Amino acid sequence: MPFKEEELKKAYRLYLQFKYNNPLSDHERYIFPFFAGSYFAYRKIDVLRIVEVAKAISDKPRYVDVGCGYGDFLNKIREFIPNATGIEKETSIFYIFQKLRPYYIFPTAIEWYEPKTVDAAFVGWMDPGVDFREFVARAAKCIITTFDTGGQCGVNGACEYDQFGFDRIAWWRTPSWIDVNNELMNKFYTPLLTTDEKKKQELSKTRTAHNFWYIYTRPEISDKANMALKSWLQKEDKVFATERYDFESILDECGFHYMEELPTLLSKDKRLWEVIFD
Repeated sequence: MPFKEEELKKAYRLYLQFKYNNPLSDHERYIFPFFAGSYFAYRKIDVLRIVEVAKAISDKPRYVDVGCGYGDFLNKIREFIPNATGIEKETSIFYIFQKLRPYYIFPTAIEWYEPKTVDAAFVGWMDPGVDFREFVARAAKCIITTFDTGGQCGVNGACEYDQFGFDRIAWWRTPSWIDVNNELMNKFYTPLLTTDEKKKQELSKTRTAHNFWYIYTRPEISDKANMALKSWLQKEDKVFATERYDFESILDECGFHYMEELPTLLSKDKRLWEVIFD
C-alpha cells in the first residue's frame, strides 16, 4: 500500500506501544492489520476452500498472491500449496522495519510478473483509483478476490472479472477487519461504553460484515472448480469442528460465528461464510 515512510514509522511506533501494554492474545492482528494480520478477516475454512479449488485445476497448482504484504494469508496457503508465491511492489515495508523478505515474495507488480500464467491468483486488496485486473486476468485461470464496500476496489469500485471472460462460480460473506476492530475497541478499549449495555447493543447493530469473497474461473474449468468446492462443502462442517486457527476465537467473541445469520442485513443471504453458487 502506498503509505509515506514517515506515516509507516509513526504507525509502527504506536503498534510497538500497543504490544508493550500486553494486549489480549491476537487483538493486534485486527487493530494493527498492516503489521500483524491482513486487511480482511478469515478463518481456516477460507484457506481450505481456496486450496480445494486450486487443486481441482492442477495437482500442483501455481498460485500467486497479488499484493501479499508481509505474507500473512500467503503463509497459510503455503501450508497446503508449498510452492505458492506472492508479489509485493511496496518492498520498502520490509526495509523500513528491517524485516527479512521471504524468498517466495517477489518485489514486483503484477504488470511485470515473470511467470506469465498461473493456475490461481489471489487478490486481497486493490487500492482505490488503481485497476490492475486486466493483468491478473491475463495471467490466471482462476481468480479469488476479497473486497469490501468501503471504497477498496480499484477505479470506480471495480472488483469484478466478468468483463475479462471469467465466470463467477461462487461467493461468500465474512466480516471486514473494520467490523472486528470496532467490536474489539468497543468491548475492550473504550471502558465508558462497555459498561452501558444499551449502548453495546446499539453498537452491535452497526456490524455490516461487508467483506465478500468471489471465485472467478475461465469457462473451460468452471465445472471442475464448481464440483470441487461443492464436494468440499459436504465435509466442511466436520472439518471446522477441529481445523481452526487460534485467532478465530476473536471472531467468535465479537459475534461473527461460522454460519451466523445477521438479521440487520436486508438481503436474503444473511449467513456468514455461507457459500452462494451463481
